[in-house]
Amino acid sequence: MHPFAVLADPVRRRIVELLASGEQSSGQVVDKVGPEFEITQSAVSQQLQTLREHGFARVRAEGRRRLYTLDPAPFMALDAWIAHYRAFWEGALDDLGEEIEASKAEHVKRKGLAN
Repeated sequence: MHPFAVLADPVRRRIVELLASGEQSSGQVVDKVGPEFEITQSAVSQQLQTLREHGFARVRAEGRRRLYTLDPAPFMALDAWIAHYRAFWEGALDDLGEEIEASKAEHVKRKGLAN
């Protein structure tokens, strides 16, 4: 499954958001995600498994608990892929910023002449 396909699912994206704040037990993830999406513990576990299988999450056992964290590697790969396309919008955003600043300066100038 392509990394973007893994993150296309809203449940998996929500789990990634939770794990971005730090290690979470599977129970904590279920308690937060289950009610939000009205899904069962089993459904949340399947989404955690998908994240693990595709390298987005790591799991470690602590007694009977399973603790999940994000693995940065696939995010770094996605960022590298996006970096190629970032140039398309960064220049346009820089140009937009310059245009906004020029417009503000012109507005201030006109306002000063009107007073």
